[in-house]
Amino acid sequence: MSQLEALLFDVDGTLADTERDGHRVAFNLAFADAGLDWEWSEELYGKLLAVTGGKERIRYYLDNYNTEFKRPDDLDEFIAGLHKAKTAHYVKLLSNGVIPLRSGVRRLIDEARAAGLRLAVSTTTTPANVEALLENALAPGSMAWFEVIAAGDIVPAKKPAPDIYDYAMEQMGLKPEQCIAFEDSYNGIRSSLGAKLKTIVAVNGYTRDEDFEGAEIILNEWGEPDAPFEVINGDANGSNCLDLEMVRRLHGG
Repeated sequence: MSQLEALLFDVDGTLADTERDGHRVAFNLAFADAGLDWEWSEELYGKLLAVTGGKERIRYYLDNYNTEFKRPDDLDEFIAGLHKAKTAHYVKLLSNGVIPLRSGVRRLIDEARAAGLRLAVSTTTTPANVEALLENALAPGSMAWFEVIAAGDIVPAKKPAPDIYDYAMEQMGLKPEQCIAFEDSYNGIRSSLGAKLKTIVAVNGYTRDEDFEGAEIILNEWGEPDAPFEVINGDANGSNCLDLEMVRRLHGG
């Protein structure tokens, strides 16, 4: 087994619980700005999360939940405009400190950096969303901690396709056996496993009951020493929080 060289992170739901109180709220604000009477409830948004990508999610909503909406001639441009407005609202929410990192995230990233491990992001969200989260919730200047930000439309096929992870590893000159991925959703783990990556899962409120077969371990949180995680499936080998020692053990290298 190759030695662990890099940690590859999903963003939404993994580094921070951004979906319910971040993206969903921002979508609704963008809809209101456009004079639309659309309101994505927490329950509906959970169903829409079956689709990755914001623009794709809007189209899925129109195709499956709002079929009577009179579509404009250029639907692609209309959706892109809504999504751009949504991103602006989301960035503002983050800059106001509304969305914190999940417990244990900063600690593990600090441990990895101190140990000289390489870091990358592999996500379907836009680069602007990634930057807003990292700079406001992690630390100013923290974008520079990540060697590669693989995000948004940089690859044509979004998760559950493996392309975004394949892209990140290609840019870093690494093989799957030198990396480990961190995910929170069914689409996410299908993507990471498709890229032949060992994967650690920390679920969120929307994803707890999803299928994570193939994960090295499934946790409810990353955890802190004074606020331990709950193991949903797998063997933590006595650990009570996700630290670098546990990550290395799960990687096996």
